[in-house]
Amino acid sequence: MRRDAVVVGGGIAGLVAARGLAATGRDVLLLEGSPQVGGKLRTGEVAGLRVDVGAEAMLARRLEGLALAEEVGAQVVHPTPATSAVWSRGALRTMPRSLMGVPFDLDQLAASGVLSPEGLARASAEADVPVTSDDVSVGDLVAARLGDELVDRLVEPLLGGVYAGHARRISAAAAVPQLLAMARRGRLLDQAASVPASVAPVFAALPGGMGRLPGLVVDGGRFEARTSATVRALQRTPTGWALTVGPTTSAETVEADAVVLATPAAPTARLLGDVLPDAAAELGTIEAASVAVVTLAFRSRDVPEALFDRSGFLVPPVERRAIKASTFSFAKWAWVRDLDPDVVVLRTSLGRHRQEATLQAGDGDLVRVSLADLATIAGITARPVDTHVQRWGGALPQYAVGHLDRVARIRASVAGAPGLAVCGAAYDGVGIPAVIGSARQAVASVTRAE
Repeated sequence: MRRDAVVVGGGIAGLVAARGLAATGRDVLLLEGSPQVGGKLRTGEVAGLRVDVGAEAMLARRLEGLALAEEVGAQVVHPTPATSAVWSRGALRTMPRSLMGVPFDLDQLAASGVLSPEGLARASAEADVPVTSDDVSVGDLVAARLGDELVDRLVEPLLGGVYAGHARRISAAAAVPQLLAMARRGRLLDQAASVPASVAPVFAALPGGMGRLPGLVVDGGRFEARTSATVRALQRTPTGWALTVGPTTSAETVEADAVVLATPAAPTARLLGDVLPDAAAELGTIEAASVAVVTLAFRSRDVPEALFDRSGFLVPPVERRAIKASTFSFAKWAWVRDLDPDVVVLRTSLGRHRQEATLQAGDGDLVRVSLADLATIAGITARPVDTHVQRWGGALPQYAVGHLDRVARIRASVAGAPGLAVCGAAYDGVGIPAVIGSARQAVASVTRAE
């Protein structure tokens, strides 16, 4: 079998890449190893209600996600005005406005009670520490200026929510480049205080769930998507590329002029091992975190009334709870609340980088520890009417210090192989818009080379 182009990986990056290549008139085949496309965009049923069990929102301030929704004819909705919180020092406290933990308003930070008086005093007396390297971890950058407590109680939970990682390991240049640029200019607090409050929504979603988006991308995409089709090998040929697909007992060879690898770092490294060993070695150093999302449905009457004004909360690692966050979907998204007024749906998130032992427990245990933490933190003591546990193994790539240089070396190596491109969350950002942008870049790279 021969195709003009083959895309390996059926997450949102692969789907967008396949759709983009097909739009140029190419005969495109997408190969996904699991039984369904969509990657971390997925819905599941809880108490008879269909809700997201993977990513449940996308940034609205990056346009790629909104543009894709418009392209596939999807309506976009934004969160309600419900406020977020952080569990700190024994109480749920309103999250102060910040840039990844760097406060916009010291008075608001003080009023929140997130920090102790000593931590607040340290943060207020920002140290003037020059930036002496091209990259540094987010935690080290902020701690040197505003203190360890602010990192532990604000930066850590915010980064943990995005990357399931640790502030002192995640690259500032890759994860929060604007923060690094601010540090090079001078005091963080002065610059943060001058940032005007924005009324534009930060997040957006699709009514019915972000898990609807993959199907909409496939519909009308004019490409073939094949599931349960694991790609085991990639080789160059005199006229392009050859992929070995399927089990060893009945392997199939698919040839193509162009190939886009939209797979996570580890499987991409395996596929490139013989073709581009330097790129494979670099990809092999990108670690990933595993997480679990526990979705719980309660009777509305069993949930404290005060929580209907909260969109959820984050939990700093220093609090030593099992969960690292909870999203009150019923309060954050009007479409979720409208599914059944008598039932509320919320979710907890567990798992951080290099702490996979947390997820070795059974599904029932993950539900149990989630309920225990919800009782302590949110006052929800009732038994849920239904639960759902979704595990995401190796789902979140970790952007270690030096990540941007690593990605540049990978792309330089791949650029030396005409008709080959890579994309996905391992490169330019883990959010949906960033991943879509990565896919668009891969399509442009492949089409330019022809």
